[in-house]
Amino acid sequence: MDPEREFREEVRTWLAENLVGDFAAARGLGGPGRDHEAFGVRLAWERHMAAAGWTCLGWPVAYGGRGAGIGRQVAFHEEYARADAPARVNHIGEHLLGPTLIAFGSPAQRARFLPAIAAVRELWCQGYSEPGAGSDLAAVATRARPDPGSGGWVVDGRKVWTSHAREADRCFVLARTEPGSRGHRGLGYLLVPMDAPGVEVRPITQLTGTSEFNEVVFDGVRTGPDALVGAPGDGWRIAMATLGFERGVSTLGLQVGYERELRELIRVARDNGAARDPLIRDRLVRAWTGVRTMRYTALRTMAATAAGAPGPEASIGKLFWARWHRDLGELAMDVLGAPSMLTAGTATAAREAGTADGAADPAVPGGYDLDRWQRLFLFSRADTIYAGTDEIQRNVIAERVLGLPRDPRPSPPPA
Repeated sequence: MDPEREFREEVRTWLAENLVGDFAAARGLGGPGRDHEAFGVRLAWERHMAAAGWTCLGWPVAYGGRGAGIGRQVAFHEEYARADAPARVNHIGEHLLGPTLIAFGSPAQRARFLPAIAAVRELWCQGYSEPGAGSDLAAVATRARPDPGSGGWVVDGRKVWTSHAREADRCFVLARTEPGSRGHRGLGYLLVPMDAPGVEVRPITQLTGTSEFNEVVFDGVRTGPDALVGAPGDGWRIAMATLGFERGVSTLGLQVGYERELRELIRVARDNGAARDPLIRDRLVRAWTGVRTMRYTALRTMAATAAGAPGPEASIGKLFWARWHRDLGELAMDVLGAPSMLTAGTATAAREAGTADGAADPAVPGGYDLDRWQRLFLFSRADTIYAGTDEIQRNVIAERVLGLPRDPRPSPPPA
């Protein structure tokens, strides 16, 4: 048997044999706008996967991975999606911080943090955006000063739109390590414990009624001596590499999940008759073409960056998938028609017609009982903002890929 096909069969068999009991009940749960669903079961599932060696497939074997090539990573993501397995909870650690530490971390940092990520013993969040520095990440004001007593750092500042901060054990934080520095200079990339004194997490209630995003306040938070990745001043370069991993390689799993959403939406359109509308049918075809394009873009990015950190070309993929997913949410509302305006608590007729997915979820604040398509529509509005806005992606592509002149920027005010 072909080795790639044999590996795919191994994945398919393992998933079939292990997605049982509580894990089977969590099939299809979680994901953007739905990460409150069965979080504890999904965490247990991912630790079960780790024990069997199914996390961090693309990491080198020396760091706890399998050293799997692109073909096997693709096969795993596809079979995982086909099995309707629960949404992953360790994405930020496995796909963002892990590759960053492999590329830039010290031997001590790799030894300390990578095994815990691979085993899903520690969850991570990302501390980049701030109330005054969202799209303009170089304007971050969070400060970090050396702590002579411990050899670590003392962090003060605020981060916002921090995904999964309430569940995370640690956060990688972009902060100013050089007093008086501006822009890209004088930044550090720090690993900060979330249970340290001085850390406060404030959930942000979204349109969906859930709170994947949070504000995080650091008030005199002390880190250990192994907290700084690279040298002081390397923070921008390392942070951009992390964003490259986020926008590039790791989006393959997103793409497979999006394809599954589209297949289900096509089924709904056929069942409720919306597919007979030529305009709806044309948009469904365009969405299918888009998800195919997304797949090939992700594969190209993976192939081009297999030997190192991804380049600015990864912004092409981020710009494309964010707009595609937002448009899918809008298409879903048009497929559902008038029932899309009703919440699940009042949409009995719609549910009986198979166009909504059940009763209110008591875990959602205020009984905000949206069905899956309403949640997709509302949450996907954020897709073009988080992980770098569309405006930022276009600037990156224009300046760093196409070599066009930089946008004029105002001179900084005098010190």
